[in-house]
Amino acid sequence: MESRDTMNAIVLDRFGGVDELASRRIPLPQVGDDDVLIRVEFAGAASWDAVEREGHYDGAFGVASTFPYVLGWDAAGTVAALGRNVTGFDVGERVYASTNPVQRGGFYAEYGVVEAEFVARVPDRLPTEQAGAMPWDALTALGGLDLLGLPQGATLMVFGASGGVGHMAVQLARHRGIRVLAVASGDDGVALARRLGADEVVNGRKDDVLAAASQFAPDGLDAALVTAGGETAERSLRAVKSSGLIAWPNGVLPLPVTPPSAKVSYYDGDITRAATDRLNAIIEASSFEVHLARTFPLENVKDAHRALDDHYVGKLALKVG
Repeated sequence: MESRDTMNAIVLDRFGGVDELASRRIPLPQVGDDDVLIRVEFAGAASWDAVEREGHYDGAFGVASTFPYVLGWDAAGTVAALGRNVTGFDVGERVYASTNPVQRGGFYAEYGVVEAEFVARVPDRLPTEQAGAMPWDALTALGGLDLLGLPQGATLMVFGASGGVGHMAVQLARHRGIRVLAVASGDDGVALARRLGADEVVNGRKDDVLAAASQFAPDGLDAALVTAGGETAERSLRAVKSSGLIAWPNGVLPLPVTPPSAKVSYYDGDITRAATDRLNAIIEASSFEVHLARTFPLENVKDAHRALDDHYVGKLALKVG
């Protein structure tokens, strides 16, 4: 018989390859006074989960890694329980949340516990499945646009526009009236960026990005948001005018070998209540969507992690509950 004090989770007993992911029952997380216990329905499976699985974040957040270790930075589901200081949420309502797995345990599990500050209601028009793969990417995209502070009509290159952060950034920029040059990956990536409203789209794998940029903004681009590093990214950034600004989320690698002439600002996504309130207002007022390439049942988590290495556009998700 299954105990009510335990839950199904995907755990690591040590860092390493895909085969280290194992399904097991573990104790339910403890709910503190300022916490929300979420019954997870969908969790994001992200590129950084694989990096973390291999042990590359070990010690990076100033906290020792403990095992069994549960991955998963994003999720959506319903409120299962509330700490005694928490107001503004009801048991049973749909929420999404961002967390840091090393500190509290992640969302590759039936339940996750998060401080209420990092929990938000799912906007009515957004499916729970999309909300589960959204938080960190959308809030990173929003933070980059805030950092750039572009006025309506300004020109912005979104590099990696068909990836997780990138395809959300295209939509958030369009909502602000910014003109978007999207550099996407592959024909499917080009199609996605175009459908989401980019003004001009180029295939970073085969098109001449600099030529497209000089046609799009003859005097140089006002800004760029970089969601994938590498030689093509570095070369493409020459299209940003020297008085312009480049937003580069921490964790996007490799970093530029030769700094571009425009200023590069490295930043972290803001996952606080103030940021999720603003994100939700935009979602309610626009046609925002999270493009899910594939959703895997939790028990097929190894397939999901293998898929992270393949070409896909948008996001991958896990169906947990």
